[in-house]
Formats: sequence, C-alpha cells, structure tokens
Amino acid sequence: MQKILMIDDDQVFLNHIANYVNERFPALEFNTCLDPIRGLAAIHADLSLLLLDLEMPGLDGGKILAYAVAKGVARNRVIILSGRDAEYLHKQFPMGSCLAVLNKHEMRQRAVLDMIFNSLHEKCAAQVAQTAQAAPLVQSAQV
Repeated sequence: MQKILMIDDDQVFLNHIANYVNERFPALEFNTCLDPIRGLAAIHADLSLLLLDLEMPGLDGGKILAYAVAKGVARNRVIILSGRDAEYLHKQFPMGSCLAVLNKHEMRQRAVLDMIFNSLHEKCAAQVAQTAQAAPLVQSAQV
C-alpha cells in the first residue's frame, strides 16, 4: 500500500484533494491532517508521499519538512503546496530541497500532482499483482 499524508490548514482544499484521490486512485492510502502540530505524529519514514502546505498557523511547511527529514522521510517524497507564485516558492525551496513546490491553485501544477498520484497508484497495483502471483507458489510449496 502506498501511504500518503497531507497536512494543510485549508479544510476545503484538504477535503477536495482527499475526495479526488479517493475517487481516482482508490489503491492509495490517503490520510489528511488539518492541524500541523497533530500532523507531526503521523509523519513516519515509510510514507510514500508527504504533502505540506507552506503557510499554516503555528508551524509552517518548511519546519515540518525539516522534521520529516529528521524522522527518515526522504526529501524526494515531500511536496510543498502554497498559494504563492512559483518564483517565491523556488527561492524558498531550491532544487533538491524536496520533490516539488507547487502552487495549489494553478491547474497546470495540479496536473503534476496527478502524475505523481498515478505513479504511486500504478506501483500499488503492481505490488498487489506480485503478491497475487506469489500466493499460489507459497501454497503449493506448503502442500
């Protein structure tokens, strides 16, 4: 199972993305957290993807990124989302800081999220197929 965690203080956006992912990519385990402080407890090294809002009260996405990396989450599994323009985002998070920085309101940038979700969904489907193929082999070896 590919596990995704999204931390964002915008309830409407959080619900929209969660509903979208659950409808289009049902094999993905998509969890959300509205409160960035509570979201810290849900961060663990086996996340396939971590989506972080940049600007949240109490704790911003940059600080959560640093925490996630310290917990073992690879930088290439973290996406920073914001309403800010791309130039600002790329100054705050230079290449290599994370997988991507995206303006969450631009449709072209949402297409990038779609490609990432689709890739994870395909990996999950491949894992399920491998497990299904291996199951008869294990059973016949036990007989």
